[in-house]
Amino acid sequence: MKNTALFTIFLLLAFTSYLPSATAASVYDTDGNILQKGRTYFVLAATRGNGGGIEFAATGNDTCPLTVVQSPSGDSIGFPIRFSYPFIETLDDILEGFGLEIRFAYRPPCSPSSIATTKWTIVNDAVKLTKTSSSIIPGFFYIWGASPNSKDYKLEFCDLDNIKCGDVGIHTDDDGSRRLVITQNDPLLVHFQNTRSSSA
Repeated sequence: MKNTALFTIFLLLAFTSYLPSATAASVYDTDGNILQKGRTYFVLAATRGNGGGIEFAATGNDTCPLTVVQSPSGDSIGFPIRFSYPFIETLDDILEGFGLEIRFAYRPPCSPSSIATTKWTIVNDAVKLTKTSSSIIPGFFYIWGASPNSKDYKLEFCDLDNIKCGDVGIHTDDDGSRRLVITQNDPLLVHFQNTRSSSA
């Protein structure tokens, strides 16, 4: 019990040490509305013809679709995702530079179900949906604007110590799967489309 309490305090301190200022910019969807905690969005490539939406798939030796990938089809909008703040209950707007958890709206259909999660995790620099790997790197995702007055954004991941950070980009493996991975200065630029948007 004591160890659990100490670990919780450590997580809180690690998170709050890197909170941005109150002037942090809001993150907007393709309709011009501020992203909201708990609502569902599609994550789409900002550049048309550069793949489609974000989804999960079985890759490599996976027997379950635990790998977060970009659809190779530009017509695909992917699967809905949600953003949440791990330690902030009162803030609903999604802001640049705030540590986030990212989850799909539903879990991969795995058997047994105990191995899969909706939550994006980092395993060996790849974005995965697994509860069981001993190589999971604890940390948070961040959203940053790619340029002023633009709806282009990039995702970043930092570990709890904020020492190891990297952009979320794409690695195409030998089977042609476009895996989401942590890269250095090679981000996938994305848009966020509300699943209730008239353009969805």
